[in-house]
Amino acid sequence: MAKYRHDLPQLKDKVFLTDGGLETTLVFHDKIDLPCFAAFPLLRDEAGREKILSYYRRYAAIALGCGAGFVLESVTWRANRDWAVKLGISSVELELLNRQSIDLLAGLRGEMETSQSPMVISGNIGPRGDGYSPAMKMSITEAEDYHGEQVAIFSSTQADMLSAFTMNYAEEAAGIVRAAARTDMPIAISFTLETDGKLITGQSLKDAIAQVDAAAKRHPAYFMINCAHPTHFFGALERGEPWTARLRGIRANASKRSHAELDNASDLDAGNAVELGQDYAALRARFGRKLNILGGCCGTDHRHVEAIAASCLPQQLAMPG
Repeated sequence: MAKYRHDLPQLKDKVFLTDGGLETTLVFHDKIDLPCFAAFPLLRDEAGREKILSYYRRYAAIALGCGAGFVLESVTWRANRDWAVKLGISSVELELLNRQSIDLLAGLRGEMETSQSPMVISGNIGPRGDGYSPAMKMSITEAEDYHGEQVAIFSSTQADMLSAFTMNYAEEAAGIVRAAARTDMPIAISFTLETDGKLITGQSLKDAIAQVDAAAKRHPAYFMINCAHPTHFFGALERGEPWTARLRGIRANASKRSHAELDNASDLDAGNAVELGQDYAALRARFGRKLNILGGCCGTDHRHVEAIAASCLPQQLAMPG
């Protein structure tokens, strides 16, 4: 199959699926303890690597079954310097684990990719701090320097692109985009939104996207929304506004709870998978085929992604194989 780094196939209109809520699946369904909500330490041993592969194979099979593409996100959302210190992981091991995360996905792509279902490997970057609250805000330059470490590692692997998820303020996102530009890596930026459809800083999604684009030496390939329920942000997206064309992906929560409620919850709110799929279909009906990268976030699992595929790709799902 072709290399995708400079010709990402999801930039066309074909639907690409991705996975669901990795960490909530591991914690609540698989009963695996994840200190600091970090999945990347599982890469340390064969049992952990096999658990990750099993997780992704299930989602990739959904994409194969409906002829969709698939974005393989590495398990490195927490694999940056500050979180590694909290986990007692050295800088040397941190780099090794980031590299292993991509190697693992490259092997899986070789096993499962077809011409009908291209599979893009993305180096996943998370926020320096809490994804729900920017307690320590960096400047754009500080964020570029901090996240540049992980970006540089991914740039020398088989990753086709980078994705920065659960961004909750524009300066950190802009810094990551600048770091990506230094290594010539395409990048997607995914913001998390509150129940009012705005960033926790009070900034609108429209203004956050504009700020990142204005600060970037090279624009992100596209933007996404993750870790919020569609009912939280549907009203914030105005049909026909040019900025909405920068949005290509949704990885929504299954739960309609606020971030504060999720933080304090001891149970898993899996929401309603069928309704979530219908919400995605409504978003695509409103904003068009370019909203084509579809997956889940907290509380979602393979059932939710199957429901999303059933709502957004009904004809393909009806096809044999």
